[in-house]
Amino acid sequence: MLPHLFYGRKGDVPPEPASPVEKEPGWTSRSIGTPAQHHLFYFLIRHGGKGSAYLLLLVVAFYYVLCRPSVRERAAPYLSRRFGRRGAVRRLMDSYRMFLGLGKALIDRTAFGILGEETLKVSFPERQSLLDLLREGRGIILMTAHVGCWQSAMATLRSLGVPVHLLLHREEGDVDLQYYEHSGATPPFGIIDPSNPLGGVVEMMQALKRGEVVCVMGDRPLGTGKGLVALDFLGEKASFPFSAFKIASATGAPVVVLFSEKTDPGHYRLRMDRVIRVEPDLGRSHEEFAPYVGQFVRALESYTRDNPYQFFNFFNMWEND
Repeated sequence: MLPHLFYGRKGDVPPEPASPVEKEPGWTSRSIGTPAQHHLFYFLIRHGGKGSAYLLLLVVAFYYVLCRPSVRERAAPYLSRRFGRRGAVRRLMDSYRMFLGLGKALIDRTAFGILGEETLKVSFPERQSLLDLLREGRGIILMTAHVGCWQSAMATLRSLGVPVHLLLHREEGDVDLQYYEHSGATPPFGIIDPSNPLGGVVEMMQALKRGEVVCVMGDRPLGTGKGLVALDFLGEKASFPFSAFKIASATGAPVVVLFSEKTDPGHYRLRMDRVIRVEPDLGRSHEEFAPYVGQFVRALESYTRDNPYQFFNFFNMWEND
């Protein structure tokens, strides 16, 4: 039940010039755990509610932290940069709290699909601001990250009244179900597969021209891992994709940085951090897009300061060639 472990404001600029990065992504979206283990959690949620699944999670997370060092090591690149030097015991506690946070987000997502939408409350204070941007008629690129319970939070975007598309890659053989698959419902958003030819760029641009919403992840490369820039993140250069900003430049669509954060048990808040306006026709140079990617990176740093155990991008994004 712990999957995916490999896994603006005016004046914001990156602190240092960016450098291009071309490499393979180095992560997989496939879940760990057997189908039987996943179905045990599903059974508990269906018959005992989220509370019973949370109790089992306390043991499962403890097991992974103590007995699966290869899994624990996947959290180390982020934790070492977010918290600096720590003793062995405090580092174990950091890992435990992080995996516990991930597990709770996944249980919340699953309960959302099995027990119904009333199990998860999502507030979106800036909803009207998003509607105002939609009225410009150029569509919106929603840029989020692997934080909070992002997929369930995205379901609330149905209230915007326009189609929403999500750039989503699922590896063959992944046993973890998306929340809408538990009830056999139709996905509340269109799915664009980045492994398709051209990485789904054509589908994204067509959706934006129709004035629709496209959701992308700004913290992880997709496809071949090309089109990355290295920017300072938590004190060291890390790799970030800039393809979405190229699309924004070509279409005129604003890039809205939107994060999900758990504020209370059973409650998440959609946090609209900033709106990034990309200059038109910037071309293909990574240097042209670095300031815009830098705005997203600053927003993500701010999120990790406020929610240090809700950043679930478990791969070494600082490992640049």
